[in-house]
Amino acid sequence: MISALTARLEQWLFEPPDSVIGKPIWQLSRVLRYAYALIRDILRDEMITLRAMSLVYTTLLSVVPLVALSFSVLKGLNFHRELEPVLYTFLEPLGDKAYDITDQVMKFVENVRGEVLGSIGLIFLIYTVISMVQKIEESFNFVWRVDKPRSFGRRFSEYLSVMVIGPAVIVAAVGLLSSMGKSSIVATLSHYQPFDWILIMLGRAAPYALVIGAFTFVYGFIPNTRVKLRAAFIAGAVSGLAWVAMGAIFASFVRSSGGTMVIYASFAIVILALIWIYVSWLILLLGAQLAFYIQNPQYLRPGRGEIKLSSSVRERVALSIMYLIVQDYGTPKPRWTTNSLAEHLELPGAALGPIVNALEQKQLLVVAEDDTWLPARDPACISLCDVIDAIRYETSGSRLSRIRDIAPAVQAAKHAEAALRDSLKDRTVRDLVTESESEKAGKTA
Repeated sequence: MISALTARLEQWLFEPPDSVIGKPIWQLSRVLRYAYALIRDILRDEMITLRAMSLVYTTLLSVVPLVALSFSVLKGLNFHRELEPVLYTFLEPLGDKAYDITDQVMKFVENVRGEVLGSIGLIFLIYTVISMVQKIEESFNFVWRVDKPRSFGRRFSEYLSVMVIGPAVIVAAVGLLSSMGKSSIVATLSHYQPFDWILIMLGRAAPYALVIGAFTFVYGFIPNTRVKLRAAFIAGAVSGLAWVAMGAIFASFVRSSGGTMVIYASFAIVILALIWIYVSWLILLLGAQLAFYIQNPQYLRPGRGEIKLSSSVRERVALSIMYLIVQDYGTPKPRWTTNSLAEHLELPGAALGPIVNALEQKQLLVVAEDDTWLPARDPACISLCDVIDAIRYETSGSRLSRIRDIAPAVQAAKHAEAALRDSLKDRTVRDLVTESESEKAGKTA
């Protein structure tokens, strides 16, 4: 019965009747399908919730090194105490205990001094921070179906840059908002209508704007793929507001459950902190999932179900990959990466990854230091049959040494294989690109 209702709901959301297309209810269904897809993913696929749980553990291990690194950067700018209210804002839903936890974390951080740590301790601290961001990237890449993570060089440089610049930007934004509120111009305008009302609304909206901005940046930067600003912003706005609303609900729950928390005594604050961190990560990951669906609406209906490509489609994708890479090889155009190929071909990275890897194993492609793909040898020496063979005979698992041959079936297969090779007639990938360019030039003329 539940399956039948689910099927009818999916049909109404994704295949509405022609009579409702263009009407308000059709517009509503287009919005509701995103909410349905997120709820379905939580109920059917436990990986998102499991990854949120694992990030809770990672957060507990890395929060002190992360804050310590940010603290050391801000200390050089003489703004290190400005980090405390930012940390308190995140823990505010825990109620009265939020200040105690913030105070304890700041005491830990102040005890983390360079002369005490030494060079080895400092390296370990940086390694812990980078490992935490790498764990976050792995979770976001899972959501975005990205099979290939950042290289070690990019990981080190980009992560460390964000860890160094990010705290300064946050503190600068908070300080700017505070100084604007105390400026004489704002004080003067607050005495006149309707500027007083506008200033009040801007003051109330500023914290939400900061949260939305932070969420938008995370969705755009963390996944190892190109995330469009529209997808990152919409997901950042929805998840940021959801996080603020959930914080208010959680704070209300903490205030109303004082009697229950007495049972857990001193463990109550630990349990509450774990729950709040888990809820925060779950909201963040669901927002990443929403950003993926906004940018790739074709995956709304199948969701996280395994996308299997037929043999013919795999061969066509392999030929397309070789064509695109060879076409731009030696030109000023940016070289192709696995993620840019996946986006261009409208395929998830997890489905494209095995095909690219098969071409690499057959020495048709080679990866450069910047994670871009190049032909492994002269494209004029790579036949189309080589590309087909790389995909057709790629296997993942144990191989059978022998099977019983049925003569008529074997003969038919040989005829089909001979017909394929005869139709290609020793054409190379370079020939494929040249023929296409000649055809385009002829149409232009």
